[in-house]
Amino acid sequence: MAAPAALQRSVVSPAGRHTASLIFLHGSGDTGQGARAWIKQVLNQDMAFQHIKVIYPTAPARPYTPMKGAFSTVWFDRYKISNDCPEHIESIDSMCRGLTDLINDEIKNGIAKNRILIGGFSMGGGMAMHLAYRFHQDLAGVFALSSFLNKDSAVYQALKRNETVLPELFQCHGTADELVLYSWGEETNKMLKSLGVSTSLHTFPNLNHELSRTEIEKLKTWILEKLPVEGAKTNK
Repeated sequence: MAAPAALQRSVVSPAGRHTASLIFLHGSGDTGQGARAWIKQVLNQDMAFQHIKVIYPTAPARPYTPMKGAFSTVWFDRYKISNDCPEHIESIDSMCRGLTDLINDEIKNGIAKNRILIGGFSMGGGMAMHLAYRFHQDLAGVFALSSFLNKDSAVYQALKRNETVLPELFQCHGTADELVLYSWGEETNKMLKSLGVSTSLHTFPNLNHELSRTEIEKLKTWILEKLPVEGAKTNK
């Protein structure tokens, strides 16, 4: 089978020396540029850092079962939008390979694996949890905004056999989310915690399936905790 084409991406370069990278995976039907623009709208500026490159890749269009097989930019297929059905593991694993190439691109650029964070919104957060907890347990951390894993997720199966230290999970979820229920996110958090993941779950009352400024500001603080500027050098 031919190697997957490199994922299109929108990039926010660091203002100073590049010593860490952040990969942000958009929600279903969006694009990397769309996710970047949304965050820019929420913050009134790009999510940018002195030393961290922010990469927003775009999922390739594929048939999406919840949309009756119509093509959509999704990281993987789902049988339905529910936490109580099997995962479409073939499409998840295929995309894990494509995203591994993206991680390897950063490593080739001289960025250590423990200086790379991955996460995303909704489906993007679910994809990030599969990628990190099943295939890249030496990443700096994972974030999942309004995301969930299915009840018998392959992530849980993999972690039952795991004995290594796992990347920390930063999770946010709105209590008014009607697409990805808050209880689904909460259950994901509890399951991962029980399997040895250091997790936090930030609850946003009255927030629907969307991003908020407070949430992104909290995320930025956590990103800088996980990926601090190296040494005491500052590029003024």
